[in-house]
Amino acid sequence: MMTSRVPAAVDALLAILRAAPALAEVDIVDGPVAVNLTRLRRIHVGWQPGADAAVSLEQSFNGAGARTRDEAFTILCYAEARAGDKDMQARRTEVFALVGEIEQALRATNAAPAAPTLSGTVLWAHLTAGDLIQAQAEGSLAGLAFAVTCQARI
Repeated sequence: MMTSRVPAAVDALLAILRAAPALAEVDIVDGPVAVNLTRLRRIHVGWQPGADAAVSLEQSFNGAGARTRDEAFTILCYAEARAGDKDMQARRTEVFALVGEIEQALRATNAAPAAPTLSGTVLWAHLTAGDLIQAQAEGSLAGLAFAVTCQARI
C-alpha cells in the first residue's frame, strides 16, 4: 500500500475552500460534476476539463537511511463563471476573482495560520499554474484550470 498525503490534502483543500466566507455563494465540488448544478459559479477540486488525472504525484527518499520520503504533488482544479449574457469581460473578471479568493484562502493569516499547509497535511501548498478557457454557448463562460502544488514529508 502506498503511503501518501494526497487524500488528506485534497480533503483539507475542500474544507478550507468551503469555509472561506468569500466563497460562500460558490459551489465547491469534489471532483467532476455528477449532476447539473444550478449555481453559475463553481470550483472543482481534483478535476479539470479534458485532464486524465485528478492529482499527479512523485515520491523520493528524503535522505540516507530511507526513514522518510518526500512527496510532491499537484492537485488539478477548475473554477468557472457563467451567465446567460454575452459579456465575456465580466466572466473573465469574475473567474479571476474566484481564483484570487482561493489564493487568499491558502495564505497564512492570524485566523488561519495553517492554511498554507492545508491544515497541517503538507509542508506547504500554493497555487502555481492556470489556463483560461472561454466560450460563448447559451451565454458567456470563463473557466480557469489551475493547479495547487504541494510538498509533503511522509
